[in-house]
Amino acid sequence: MFLAALSLSFISKSLGAIIMKSSITQIERRFDISSSTVGLIDGSFEIGNLLVIVFVSYFGAKLHRPKLIGIGCIIMGTGSILTALPHFFMGYYRYSKDTTFNPSENSTSSLPTCLINQNLLPNRTSLEVVGKGWEKDSGSYMWIYVLMGNMLRGIGETPIGPLGISYIDDFAEDGHSSLYLGNLLAVTMIGPIIGFLLVSQFSKMYVDIGYVDLSTVRITPQDSRWVGAWWLGFLVAGLISIISSIPFFFLPKTLDKPNKEKKASASSISLPMQNEEKSQMASLTKTGQNVTETVTGFFQSLKSILTNPLYVLTLFLTLLQASSHIGSVTYVFKYVEQQYGKSASETSILLGFITIPSLAAGMFTGGFIVKKFKFTLVGIAKFALCAHLMSFLFHLLNFALICENKSVAGLTLTYDGNAPVASHLNVPLSYCNSDCNCDPTQWEPLCGSNGITYISPCLAGCTSSSGSKKSIVFHNCSCVEENGFQSKNNSMKLGECPKSDDCKKKFYIYTVVQILIFFSAALGSTSTIMLIFKNVEPELKSLAMGFHSLTIRTLGGIPAPIYFGALIDRACMKWSINNHGKQGACRIYNSSLYGHTFFGLTTGLKFPVLILFVVLISAMKKKYQGKDIKASENETKAMNEANSGPLINDVKVDHETHI
Repeated sequence: MFLAALSLSFISKSLGAIIMKSSITQIERRFDISSSTVGLIDGSFEIGNLLVIVFVSYFGAKLHRPKLIGIGCIIMGTGSILTALPHFFMGYYRYSKDTTFNPSENSTSSLPTCLINQNLLPNRTSLEVVGKGWEKDSGSYMWIYVLMGNMLRGIGETPIGPLGISYIDDFAEDGHSSLYLGNLLAVTMIGPIIGFLLVSQFSKMYVDIGYVDLSTVRITPQDSRWVGAWWLGFLVAGLISIISSIPFFFLPKTLDKPNKEKKASASSISLPMQNEEKSQMASLTKTGQNVTETVTGFFQSLKSILTNPLYVLTLFLTLLQASSHIGSVTYVFKYVEQQYGKSASETSILLGFITIPSLAAGMFTGGFIVKKFKFTLVGIAKFALCAHLMSFLFHLLNFALICENKSVAGLTLTYDGNAPVASHLNVPLSYCNSDCNCDPTQWEPLCGSNGITYISPCLAGCTSSSGSKKSIVFHNCSCVEENGFQSKNNSMKLGECPKSDDCKKKFYIYTVVQILIFFSAALGSTSTIMLIFKNVEPELKSLAMGFHSLTIRTLGGIPAPIYFGALIDRACMKWSINNHGKQGACRIYNSSLYGHTFFGLTTGLKFPVLILFVVLISAMKKKYQGKDIKASENETKAMNEANSGPLINDVKVDHETHI
């Protein structure tokens, strides 16, 4: 029963993690924030985890573990629901300054076109919106609730893994714990599968579904402003987490209580009060001594692992590996959407389909190879190096799969589309739109017959329109030219121009390359984990793993999404501007700069790992070869001493103190 309950909590834990990672782009657009801010939100999970990890590690085994796990599930579920809560207080999502939703009228205001010699207020529609009860600014600080919810989710998740696994290991029959843990990890994979499917479906739904007339929404899921029903995923994950907590409150602290312990507790009642007081005083004194010894021993043990060069080398290389993985996973959804023009729904299904089988196959194959060939510790390190080298070489192929920038008038080309520009900043107006009095901050892209995307109908020089909502068509667009002459077919519809055929071909190759990268990275994951605790003394394994986890979370999990996001922001060509005149979310990126920044940063983290692996293997060879020589010398010396008699007698060992 405990295994079944723990499996459900593990599923809900992994489900919440996948929904957060997959919803990063949706959250960025909904709250009108930058990638670096979204990175801070993503890293808040690790911050919450770190706040209570010491408490859970020290007191967890002493308290009622099932109830503690149940409380953790409730907190985790509450955090997921808190993450979704801002949706219900923010009003309707405005994907354009010229868009207002009125529940009573179900209409959208018309888009501004080129009106020559008329003075237009750049934010005239924004002024109309102020004061309407149903309309609120999406670029507010409501994202802080998402950050707090994710942090709460990190706090709740902390006791589930260590306490659940230790409980199974303590009370499972001999030899059965490994089977139970294998089943637990296998069942956990259900969480990511459900997560990817849910995000894929919810991303197709408009964010305000059920509140607005969807026929009035003129953007599609392929639009860079589209926001799906991101909040539904967090509600589902939260409810499942809370439901998974229920069984833990009905499970015992221990699954069996030995008869000796019962007799001892019964006989202790009949002891005289005086003896009890003496024993309490003695136990208090002994406890004080034990605490002092424990603290001293802890720092000595910590010093021991931090002065172990093999452990420190392994710690640094795994930190770099983890940072590259965390940064990549956080922004890979956004990369696929921006680079290859895929919707959030398509991206979730694609990455879910290629990631889970590749990682599972890689882990299984890596573990099988290590067991089959019975590698020594140095052999395990060499195998991990080979796996990382394969992953690194496949990763380099990504640079060849970066698409060229879109042709966008006013960003990569002049507004008439005839010549490229050196910078996307402050591109001067052309003869075709200089008298139109356009709002330069507007983003309402259109695709011309010449394959060029225009920022807005006004900046494209369009003077009239027909139709409404999604079927609106703009006419007499003077900036649309073909071969230097004004196009005869100068009518345009809303939406960016699609990616080139060459870019579509690169997308299929990119999919295959990602499968190879995930497989090769997972191939050496088991070996790398073994190196962490195999290079320290047996009694320091737990401390080595705990300190490693703490370092990865602190120096990898928290900062990596932030600095990845900050560098990705530098590739933005067009930012949204909210009603307060502040910078919001990015509308379109420089594809080439985005790709080279994203993969360049990942490469910069992966390459030093190769060097550290070579240094580690060299150090391991020296250490273990030296030990073998020293061991043989000691063995010879011991044999000589045995023949001549013992040198030291009456040596007493205090086993308790030694342990």
